[in-house]
Amino acid sequence: MARRFLPTLLLAVAGVLGLLPAAAAAPAPARPASPADDPYPSAEDIARAQAEADAKAGDVGAIEARLTAAQAELEEAGRTAEQAVEAYNGAQARLVRAKAEAEAAAGRATAAEAARVEAADRAAGLLAEVYRQGGSPELSAINALLGAGGPGALSDRTAAIGVTGARTRQILDDATSTAAEATRARDAARAAEDAAGRAAEAVRAAKEQAEARLAAQQAQVAAIGQRREQLLVELAAARNTTVDLERRRREALEAIAAREAEEAARAAAAAAAAQWAARPNPTPESAWSADGAAAAIAFARSKIGLPYIWGGEGPEGYDCSGLTMMAWRRGGKNLTHFAADQYAESTPVSYAQLRPGDLVFWTKTGRAADIYHVGIYIGDDQMIEAPRPGTAIKQASLWIMGRPDFYARP
Repeated sequence: MARRFLPTLLLAVAGVLGLLPAAAAAPAPARPASPADDPYPSAEDIARAQAEADAKAGDVGAIEARLTAAQAELEEAGRTAEQAVEAYNGAQARLVRAKAEAEAAAGRATAAEAARVEAADRAAGLLAEVYRQGGSPELSAINALLGAGGPGALSDRTAAIGVTGARTRQILDDATSTAAEATRARDAARAAEDAAGRAAEAVRAAKEQAEARLAAQQAQVAAIGQRREQLLVELAAARNTTVDLERRRREALEAIAAREAEEAARAAAAAAAAQWAARPNPTPESAWSADGAAAAIAFARSKIGLPYIWGGEGPEGYDCSGLTMMAWRRGGKNLTHFAADQYAESTPVSYAQLRPGDLVFWTKTGRAADIYHVGIYIGDDQMIEAPRPGTAIKQASLWIMGRPDFYARP
């Protein structure tokens, strides 16, 4: 039995041993035949990936820059439109003043003409008396007075005639002076009427310009809004995110930038206030009416949410100077519907002297004559304003437009 098992065992061992050389001789796995199958990137792969990353980063940066430019363009469009509105308000204010001056000049001319007629009547009475009395010097003088040359040409001739007698001399002087005054008054009335006509034409031109700029601004705002949306789509694609995420991210970045700008504006205002206080002869702080300010603020606060309407004085809406004018009318002060005039009609103060109810002003040139925006201060670095066309009256940070250029107390 052992002999029969041994051949079998030998055959089995031989079979196993025969397999071992076959396994040992099996070839090792072959390396990939092409670089694409290589699990390790080549130098060319790394360079290509870096170039793609740089290009995508460049795209993102360019889109971000265009978004920032669009926001700046939007703000500039609003300022330009509001400047046009205030230019119209200024032209309208000048027209009102020109009409008032024309009416006053016409009144003075009427009064002067009445005085001239009265003086001429007295002179005519003197003439009749001289005829009765036969007084030749007076007669010559009065004939000269009533002659073709008229009373206005008499000033030098009366001395030559040598008229004597206080009564005669007084009558002639009155006639001469009243005639000259009547002539000046008529000339002034004509000039005032011409000025009123020019002011009316300026209002018409300013209105057309404001309407054109408002229409352009509205079209620009719509175009910028569409451009921003497209840029957000491109930004989302470049970052492999969503448009909503990119919009929220952009709004957060703009809010951060706005806070930084406000902090810079506040610091600049504090520095300017320190310089104001350090002047050799600082102007005493003007009187402040707590009741008037409270009434003005209450009126302005009640209008929050109403639309900006150019030239608006309520009740449906207001522009910036219309709101402050009506607010302070409630507070007991009369202001012109024109931001630059409102500053001139008020007492300048510094940022450190600001109290609720004071007015704050912005200008693009730094000159008070070019003020284009005004808001009413309510305390705690807050104001109420009618911002610009296409927006609503709101409470806002005092620094939302940068540091105000002027502050004043009505």
